[in-house]
Amino acid sequence: MGRIAALAVRAAPFYRRRMAKADRLERLYTRRADLEVDYREALIAALKVCAAGKWGLFDHNADRAARAAVAPTIAELTELAEEIDTAREQLFMEPFELHQEFLRQRGPVDSQAVGEPKQARAWLDRLTAND
Repeated sequence: MGRIAALAVRAAPFYRRRMAKADRLERLYTRRADLEVDYREALIAALKVCAAGKWGLFDHNADRAARAAVAPTIAELTELAEEIDTAREQLFMEPFELHQEFLRQRGPVDSQAVGEPKQARAWLDRLTAND
């Protein structure tokens, strides 16, 4: 066996490991992108319900019934966002900003603030403007 062939044989496992890592990163990147699409679609669906007049998504009122009604939606969005953030961390990317922004918009507001349906409509307009 020639010298170059011997080097190639010794380097083959290293090359395969690097290729396997590249493949894993590619799959993770694709999975992250798919999760972000799922999150966006789930958020848009929730915003449409809220824009139609159902309060609770932004938790502006301390209404237990509204919180309970929207709890599964918030749990789904949070779960998706956690998966996205985990993937983003492994890919050395910034945290998922859309979910962080949504969380910042939730909670008590001033009495002069816009109602949840109008706020949801504004979010929908912004999110669907690029479509």
